[in-house]
Amino acid sequence: MDEIEIVKSELKSSAELKLRLMDTHAALIQKTADIIYSAVTKGAKLLLFGNGGSAADAQHIAAEFVNRFQIERRPLPALALSTDTSVLTSIGNDYSFDDIFSKQITALGSTGDVAMGITTSGNSPNILNAFSAARNKGIFTIGLLGRDGGKARSMVDLAIIIDHPDTPRIQESHITIGHIICSIIDLRIKNLPL
Repeated sequence: MDEIEIVKSELKSSAELKLRLMDTHAALIQKTADIIYSAVTKGAKLLLFGNGGSAADAQHIAAEFVNRFQIERRPLPALALSTDTSVLTSIGNDYSFDDIFSKQITALGSTGDVAMGITTSGNSPNILNAFSAARNKGIFTIGLLGRDGGKARSMVDLAIIIDHPDTPRIQESHITIGHIICSIIDLRIKNLPL
């Protein structure tokens, strides 16, 4: 297969998955946006976390909330738990990498917040521990998951599962879903005061 064919194949695979999600996940994505919108417009915050590329997605989505997405609007409270290197390394060193998100949720999370974990496997111990910590605090949990959802599927209040074997396709779908959630929230909030 030459490189042009690789490009075409990758684009086709990504597009086909997103078209499938349009039919299977639209209502679930809208419901997710509704839950997050309700929380952040009532003074609660969105806590996001993930590993590797999913950590980057968590940071990306948090930035869209805190700064802006497509319209001028007031900043919305969102925090990516993968960004504070001092907190991450102290927890990882003194306790365990498995606790890097759960300890932050315990410290920073409040009832009414929403915790969104992003994981392509659904089985990362630090993500699972974070979901447990969130549930212990009465925080609504959302999983952007991959493959069959893994163990996280049964640990969250709302699971959006991208049932696909390829990590890149799952990650592309996760960030697309994040952008769609931001679009819906922008649409709802555009008439509220800055």
